[in-house]
Amino acid sequence: MERCKRNTLIVVGLALLLMIAIVISFRLGRYPISTKEVLGILLSRIYPIEPFWTDRMETVMINIRLPRIVLACLVGCCLSAAGAAYQGIFQNPMAAPDILGASAGAAFGAALAILNHGSGFMITVSAFFFSLLTVSLVYLVSKRVRGKSILGLILAGIIVSSLVSAGTSFIKLVADPTDQLPAITYWLMGSLSGARIRDIKFAVIPMTIGLVPLLLLRWRMNVLTMGDDEARTMGVDANQVRFIVIICATLTTASSVSVSGMIGWVGLVIPHLARKLVGNNYNHLMPATILFGAIFLLLVDNVSRTLLATEIPLGILTAFVGAPFFIYLITRERET
Repeated sequence: MERCKRNTLIVVGLALLLMIAIVISFRLGRYPISTKEVLGILLSRIYPIEPFWTDRMETVMINIRLPRIVLACLVGCCLSAAGAAYQGIFQNPMAAPDILGASAGAAFGAALAILNHGSGFMITVSAFFFSLLTVSLVYLVSKRVRGKSILGLILAGIIVSSLVSAGTSFIKLVADPTDQLPAITYWLMGSLSGARIRDIKFAVIPMTIGLVPLLLLRWRMNVLTMGDDEARTMGVDANQVRFIVIICATLTTASSVSVSGMIGWVGLVIPHLARKLVGNNYNHLMPATILFGAIFLLLVDNVSRTLLATEIPLGILTAFVGAPFFIYLITRERET
């Protein structure tokens, strides 16, 4: 009971920390805006307030920083939630959101759209469509694999991802090196620099459809971590729950990668950090992972857009932060 209260307080604390990080993020940038002005502009969208800020401040906040901050939070929480879900249902601490080829499929779709001179919105749509298509192909292939269904699914993910990645490499080979190839390369490194309100409108529906069931299925995911036999004795259909979780995690991953590009390590590292805080119980682990992921990617994006004159791709920063920290986690566990 005491641990439950402690974990609840941690989740509430992470929620408050996220709110503080959002306000700070609105302030950061080449055009400075004070906390008072940030809160005033936000409140003016709800209640009529006499403006004490300039029109330029409001334009920068609402049209540039708001979509980027919202997308950073959404992508961070979705990738983290998908990673935690996959690690639970596959009973594999190394499982990540791209384990079934969602990221590889999105990369192929985006590269194909760029090759065909697609607009920014068409690149997003193509990445989302091919991400779902790739995971569907993985699932169909896994059904033909003999033996354990989980192992077959993972093996099919590896095989199909390699095939789709080869397709992406071929597109890069034939792309125009003056404009198309740099655009593909930059997309593959991940960025939120071109975030717009329409990207939020496109991604928020599949993100919500994926996240809500993952939160509702927390108890069943706890049961799945004990094994299929234990789940069966408790009246839980392991295959059905696993299928629903895979569909939901795929939706969140596909929608995230389609608007942000390839951002690694978030779905792998953040669930482990959340476990350090609240333990393995998914009733607290999933909310903590979602909040932690949003905070992490928001802070990384702030560094991306403020550290240098040129933006640093998010995929580079998350690798710089995630890889060393994960090495620390696994070596510390070995020592203990």
